[in-house]
Amino acid sequence: MTKPDRRQMKSAARLYAVQALFQMEAGDITLEEVREQFIDHRFGAETEEGEFVTGNVNLFETLIFEAVNNQAKIDQMTDRALVAKWPIDRIDSTLRALFRAAGAELVTGKTPPKVSISEFVDVAKAFFPEGREASFVNAVLDHMAHETQPDAFDK
Repeated sequence: MTKPDRRQMKSAARLYAVQALFQMEAGDITLEEVREQFIDHRFGAETEEGEFVTGNVNLFETLIFEAVNNQAKIDQMTDRALVAKWPIDRIDSTLRALFRAAGAELVTGKTPPKVSISEFVDVAKAFFPEGREASFVNAVLDHMAHETQPDAFDK
């Protein structure tokens, strides 16, 4: 396998962040434990099916730390983007983890929001290849991005 490029490493970090946040919510695991588990055992690990892409460690850590530290803020932004009858605690736990990771990236403002949206829509497609979730993720993240970085969009 060839060495992954920077874009692939960032994409992998986003996917791993969603998985890590899901794992934290589903099990009794701390932020530090999940960080170590992913960095030590998933980034670049070889399996019978092949090799995991090495993720961008800095982006991965930023996403999971910001998602945890700003969870209330991110969940409130997500709730405002959802219809009133479907608050974040009623949606699929994988989508909840995805919105938290994406929200963390949007809140930090280090990545153009259109890039973040596109990347996390791709993550949604990886988890839900047959469903309409990718369109749903796109709409929610677009709303969140306009709230966090309104100046990044054409007027």
